[in-house]
Amino acid sequence: MNAPAEPAGDVAYAAASGLLGSFWLLVAIPLASAAVLLLLGRRADRWGHWLGVAAIGASFVLGLTYFFQLRGLENKSAELSLWDFIAVGDLHVDFGLLFDPLAAVFVLLITGVGFLIHLYAVEYMAHDEGRRRFFAYFNLFVAAMLLLVLGNNYVMLYFGWEGVGLASYLLISFWYGRPSAATAGKKAFLMNRVGDAGLAIGIFIMFATLGTTQYDEVFNGVGSLTGTTVLVLGLLLLLGAAGKSGQFPLQAWLPDAMEGPTPVSALIHAATMVTAGVYLIARSNPVFSANSTLQLVVVSVGALTLLLGCIIGAAKDDIKRVLAWSTVSQIGYMFLGVGLGGGAYALAIIHLLAHGFFKANMFLGAGSVMHGMNDQVDIRRFGGLSKYMKVTWITFMMGWLAIIGLPPLSGYFSKEPIIVAAFTRDDWTAWLFGGAALLGAGLTAFYMTRLFVLTFHGPKRWTEDIEHPHESPKLMTIPLILLAIGSVVAGGLMVWNDGLASWLTPVLGEAGEEHHAVLSHTVITILSLVVTIAGAGLAWSLFRNGTATEPQPAGVLVTAARRNLYTDAFNEAVFEKPGIFLTRALVFLDNRGIDGLVNGLAAAVGGGSGRLRRLQTGFVRSYATSILTGALLVVAAFLAVQAGWLA
Repeated sequence: MNAPAEPAGDVAYAAASGLLGSFWLLVAIPLASAAVLLLLGRRADRWGHWLGVAAIGASFVLGLTYFFQLRGLENKSAELSLWDFIAVGDLHVDFGLLFDPLAAVFVLLITGVGFLIHLYAVEYMAHDEGRRRFFAYFNLFVAAMLLLVLGNNYVMLYFGWEGVGLASYLLISFWYGRPSAATAGKKAFLMNRVGDAGLAIGIFIMFATLGTTQYDEVFNGVGSLTGTTVLVLGLLLLLGAAGKSGQFPLQAWLPDAMEGPTPVSALIHAATMVTAGVYLIARSNPVFSANSTLQLVVVSVGALTLLLGCIIGAAKDDIKRVLAWSTVSQIGYMFLGVGLGGGAYALAIIHLLAHGFFKANMFLGAGSVMHGMNDQVDIRRFGGLSKYMKVTWITFMMGWLAIIGLPPLSGYFSKEPIIVAAFTRDDWTAWLFGGAALLGAGLTAFYMTRLFVLTFHGPKRWTEDIEHPHESPKLMTIPLILLAIGSVVAGGLMVWNDGLASWLTPVLGEAGEEHHAVLSHTVITILSLVVTIAGAGLAWSLFRNGTATEPQPAGVLVTAARRNLYTDAFNEAVFEKPGIFLTRALVFLDNRGIDGLVNGLAAAVGGGSGRLRRLQTGFVRSYATSILTGALLVVAAFLAVQAGWLA
């Protein structure tokens, strides 16, 4: 394994100066744009979408400028402390930002790919009455994601984390008039709360054990913690990461997020929200590198999820849901990488960046297909579209070739090294995790080829309402072309001369001594290409002539895959229904027990008071009688005591 990253506290952070002294604008500009669009309301309907695009474009230009200035700093880091955010007892949290190599590459991904998605959305949402509101939520989403990656402590990260969760709910349920969209937004919100609770408790443990939430101070203090504390802390951070990145067992919300507009799917699945979990683990690499059991859990989650996503994706017929499950699978590869630790941290980030290009390309391509096919999403009713949508076909092809990992496209340079790294573990698990990664490559090639062939090739299987599919307008195809170029060249550029890995060294650490793989690098590469070509060839042979347009009887595995391998049913049986029953029981206990006790006591006091009040008649003779009766009782009691009748 490679050596863990040096603690961030060992780096003498440069106070941000010059242009870098204003990198808070990266968050402020899209946040201000969102505020303007929401506060002005319908008065901004005519131009609000262009303000949203301009805000993200400005953030990208600034991010690029700051990136080049950061390259000139010796310690490759700049930090801003804007004001005291929390000062309660021993807890002191600055509203601080950190711009370092890891944050810089995420900023460029979020704003660069995000800008192209915003541009695409101008035309895609052109006829939607809520377009201005859509761009307000879009800008809010980007601002929250930028705060997440730029915060210099876990509290700032958490604020961005929750902002992303809120904005994703607003975007997924944007068409809230549709019950399915409202349900999907609620599902995403609730499932993310599970992961968020884990992250919050992890932050509490940091403060309780280390007295701080600052990155550098936490990482410096990891060595003073017991192994059990590190394991618990890491598992809580992993729970948060799994929630945001749609990893097992919190993956169910991610495919349902397809109920939002297609640009939302592209932004969430390619450049922002789903990458947050990978960012959290990479940023927290000193914590995860300090405990081998913790790394094993991360690797296991990644390997299981990548296979789960592949199997389910192969059985789906909705073009966006196939891509959604492919995201689940590809993020699994990234978790596999960060779980392996050492130099594999950088490999995971490289795959994350390459994935941002080809997945955004394919999601926007899917939107282009839907645009030309009257919003049809069933790939069984496509076919032959390559003749009618040339630009969409070619650009989607680049994304397809990239994600299955054929050289020399970007997916080959980003995914194949992770497969090789999985075979370098120093025990029998090398075969287990390496085999899972290799099998995932073959399954990815199969279901993505199925998607591509059924959509663009074979006979026409259109519904009667579609007469002549058409290519999308230039405002939609230009982003597709640019993303397709990135799908082709991004991976090679990032690994050229170990450029990106070297750039990330100050954050992720120097590569240590590598274990020898159980198979040679050449053999693994050949096997990867063989299973990829075999998977793609099998899908091509099965679906090149089309497929049935109606569901057909299927075997046990296909049926299970169509039902998401029964993970939703498991969650419903184990968590949802018991949770509903517990909630109803608590409500009953509250109403009939606690409230009943309080209300009963009040009723008893009120009733008793009413009865006692009746004794106050206002007649002197009644009061005299009462006094006489009381006096006689006292005398009788006194005589009884004297006579020994009462002890």
